[in-house]
Amino acid sequence: MIEETAELLRAGNKVILVHGNADMDAVGSAFALSVCFPGGDIYAPEGIDRVAGIAAEKLGISVLEECDLGAYDLVVVVDTSSPEQLGPAALSIPAGSVVIDHHMPTGKWEGMHFLCDSSRTSCCEIVKDVIESAGAAIPKSAAMALLGGMLTDSGHFQYANPAMMRAFADLLQDCGIHVDEVFSLTRAQTTASERIAVMKAVGRAKFDLIGDMIVSVSYGGSFEASSCRALMVAGADVAFVGSQRDDEFRISARATQDIVRRGIHLGNIVNGISGETSADGGGHGGAAGISGTGDVEAMLHICMQRTMEEFRAIKRAQQDKVT
Repeated sequence: MIEETAELLRAGNKVILVHGNADMDAVGSAFALSVCFPGGDIYAPEGIDRVAGIAAEKLGISVLEECDLGAYDLVVVVDTSSPEQLGPAALSIPAGSVVIDHHMPTGKWEGMHFLCDSSRTSCCEIVKDVIESAGAAIPKSAAMALLGGMLTDSGHFQYANPAMMRAFADLLQDCGIHVDEVFSLTRAQTTASERIAVMKAVGRAKFDLIGDMIVSVSYGGSFEASSCRALMVAGADVAFVGSQRDDEFRISARATQDIVRRGIHLGNIVNGISGETSADGGGHGGAAGISGTGDVEAMLHICMQRTMEEFRAIKRAQQDKVT
């Protein structure tokens, strides 16, 4: 599949789409593909996040806000677990488009050339493999973008596995890059608005526990991921933080690596919830998200209850081992 994907990407006129509020892994993957397979534009129909925006400015990455997909020979989608994450642009994606992803498959990319490896910490690792299979050289700018995606999606190495660390080290060595350069690329000074949003989320937090396992939920207007991290620093093993905009909600979820090793998989939890509601969700063991139409507080309650069910299953398994 990797070689076939590389061959398809040789098409001269292509557009590379990234999911809504695209992170560094998505933007880094798209940029590396556009550089190493020339003739590609990057399109973010639902925008990019703050860290990706800072890195894009530093690397000179151009991202389109509007685009006619019909004007291209090939459409490519990266780091996107389902079409819904692309907003209305998803309706214009033709059959046979290339999708490169590392999330747990949702079954929503039927009819596409789908390259997915959910064992990878980041999509950038898969893109690196595709580029190398084509025999293309990876210039420093593209390598920096790939490294930035690996760094951020691994939670600054907290969720990294040996395969990601090897890929990261290979790029450092091959392109003569120092680790501090990568950290500098994705470093963003915390703004007053972010600090205020996080403090409000902590103040509104609710929690429950089974044994020594704690799940916490809260809501705010923005900076959901940062608020999740703050709740985990405060003691939560799993944190869900949501926001409401009119009828639409968005929830970010994070879990400690210890609780992931004990059996929690946030991607499976939110994917299960989305399958029973009108929402769209997915992700990894330690980081996931869910969005859709509905009431954010009701959805946060569901997230807490599903996590508590998982906690009970973990506790029963522990008790069975003892007996």
